[in-house]
Amino acid sequence: MTIRRELWFGFALMALIGIAALYMLLSVPKIESGHVGLLMLSLVVVAIMLGFPTAFTLMGMGMIFTWLAYDRNTTKTLDLMVQSAFKVMGNDVLISIPLFVFMGYLVERANLIEKLFRSLHLALVRLPGALAVATLVTCAVFATATGIVGAVVTLMGLLALPAMLRAGYSVQLSAGAITAGGCLGILIPPSVLLIVYGATAGVSVVQLYAGAFFPGLMLAGLYILYVIIVAKIKPSMAPPLSMADRFVPLPPLSEKIAPSHASRALPTLLGALKGRRNRDVPTGYILKQLFIVLLPALLFLVVALWSYRSITHPVAEEVSTMTRIGDTAAPAARQEGGLAEPPGEGTGLAEPPSEGLKEPTAAEGVKEPPGVEGVREPPGAAPAAAVPGTAAADGTVAAPRSYWISLGVGAAVLAAFYALLSFTRLEVFKMLLTSFFPLLILILAVLGSIVMGLATPTEAAAVGALGGFLLAVAYRRLTFNVVKESVFLTAKTSAMVCWLFVGSAIFSAAFALLGGQELVERWVLSMNLSKTQFLLLSQAIIFVLGWPLEWTEIIVIFMPIFIPLLDNFGVDPLFFGLLVALNLQTAFLSPPVAMAAFYLKGVSPPHVSLNQIFLGMLPFMAIQVVAIFLLYMFPGIGLWLPQLLYSRG
Repeated sequence: MTIRRELWFGFALMALIGIAALYMLLSVPKIESGHVGLLMLSLVVVAIMLGFPTAFTLMGMGMIFTWLAYDRNTTKTLDLMVQSAFKVMGNDVLISIPLFVFMGYLVERANLIEKLFRSLHLALVRLPGALAVATLVTCAVFATATGIVGAVVTLMGLLALPAMLRAGYSVQLSAGAITAGGCLGILIPPSVLLIVYGATAGVSVVQLYAGAFFPGLMLAGLYILYVIIVAKIKPSMAPPLSMADRFVPLPPLSEKIAPSHASRALPTLLGALKGRRNRDVPTGYILKQLFIVLLPALLFLVVALWSYRSITHPVAEEVSTMTRIGDTAAPAARQEGGLAEPPGEGTGLAEPPSEGLKEPTAAEGVKEPPGVEGVREPPGAAPAAAVPGTAAADGTVAAPRSYWISLGVGAAVLAAFYALLSFTRLEVFKMLLTSFFPLLILILAVLGSIVMGLATPTEAAAVGALGGFLLAVAYRRLTFNVVKESVFLTAKTSAMVCWLFVGSAIFSAAFALLGGQELVERWVLSMNLSKTQFLLLSQAIIFVLGWPLEWTEIIVIFMPIFIPLLDNFGVDPLFFGLLVALNLQTAFLSPPVAMAAFYLKGVSPPHVSLNQIFLGMLPFMAIQVVAIFLLYMFPGIGLWLPQLLYSRG
């Protein structure tokens, strides 16, 4: 019986780990308890690679080595286990995990992905490699809404892979686009990985979500750019779609109105209201089509008016006259002098002049200061609010120039949209309205409420779960079986994550008790690494660990080892987490434990081999390395939004 190459690779890697652990124990002059901790770490990795359950392997190894460290004291060992488990179960951040997972399974069961892929590939039909680009965009949107890598890769393998192969796309490019796009859910919020990292590293999940937004878009953009370049350079790998694939049939009533499929929709529909073409077409149908056509204009008008109102009626002007409790001074006096000390030569309050306070003479009275006539508004002068940023008497301010520039750009884009809106594109737009925009609204509602500070991740996850429930109702997919399967899979996934956290807490406590963390810290600091060298070393280790291990094991086992070292090198844990999240894309794309490849192989045609899928994933792994390099060279890609929203300086 022959053994597959990936098994040989796994056995060789386990042998290397065992040899390295043995060499470590034999080469040191004195075996410390920290070396025993490193031996425990090596045994855990080997046991997981052999197929033992990760959570129970961590718990078992942790308890055995804790028992040895406590000189076989069972009571102390059990106390440590209970305290570690209680600490995990008291973590409020973990409540959001089952809610996000439940939202993902409900959205998946709503079967939006087929409509989404169809509408996106018709909307992007003019781009080179349109099917692969539509696959990546669909994966990005659906992965953001679900965060379930296996579900996205499996569904896209059933839907997009046959379509791309029929269109003449190469197997490697098709497989690479599906697997890489499906793994975007690891990085793009609401990502369970970011929640797990935040709970492990003690970093705000809200800031992690804000920081991962632009790196996720950057990675998806690099994937799309690569596909377009390949389609341009080698059209044989991604040939253009045929006219039959581009054809979009019109409804029968629209066929009667439109002179041709390429006719402009807005003027034709307006003309049909009072022309001869509406003889056989109900006026209600024409008005309904006109309402759909005018939806972008109505949305643009609402956003423009709301933005104008927000800019010209700032909240700060309304609350600036609030009086503190117990403050009896007049507002004008507080604005001019506040609590400043009166001028005087000495300290304290000065005595009034010897002649005392005099009343003004009756003749003088209370006069206006000289030159008051000169302080007048010139004829035809604009009010104060005409100057941007200057408040008028009613508290309003003028809109800045940037608002009018943005308004003009938006109006130009809207005009171009209507100039290019044919009846064919109108049908594509209607398909997007029923597939893309509901998911977009759900994503914006969840992520926007988190990033803008309107809700905690747990509250936003509850809103997302409700949104997924409503989507399933709207698409008539909500049945008892759908709810039962979603609840069962949610409970299964949540239990796995919680047991992983319990096992990780016990393992980390045992590792720290044995002094393994201290030994690693001493070893790393003895190398006199710079910040750049430390980041390169840590990311290289994580990259290699992504081959045999999944991201869950890397986060719960190795992050507690790396996190304490960050302060020594001046590395922001938030920035480190973004690098790790980008790097851990490899956990699903790198052999031999490339789960995305196995998900795709399970639903692909028989002639698609696992080696072809692996070859297709390699260029996208290289793109991930480029993305990590760009994030390191330009940290603002990940840190700009958290600093903008949550900076205190």
